[in-house]
Amino acid sequence: MEQVNAILALAALAQSTRLETFRLLVRHEPDGLPAGDIARALAVPHNTMSTHLNILARAGLVSSERRSRLIVYRADVSRLRDLTLFLVQDCCGGNADLCAPLVEALNPCRSSEKVAP
Repeated sequence: MEQVNAILALAALAQSTRLETFRLLVRHEPDGLPAGDIARALAVPHNTMSTHLNILARAGLVSSERRSRLIVYRADVSRLRDLTLFLVQDCCGGNADLCAPLVEALNPCRSSEKVAP
């Protein structure tokens, strides 16, 4: 990921409604959610949510697909992976022992154990 793309993604996520929206969509992968459901879940007016979703889409963090009368949004998990890797690519100066806790925390799906926030 190039620095300019990382800045665009981070800027899009640097607003509470957009961050909540993205996290909600990540939780609903791979099916995604219709725009109206997202707005209702976060108690945000539909027109305001549309603006937030457009900003996330321009940053490459979400994609949309028309399904009949609905527009369903999905988080772009590969973009999230790229952003995370960009942020930690030089983690701990290459010392794997120092990075182990970070790698462990980034693997929340490994078991039913909960990872501390």
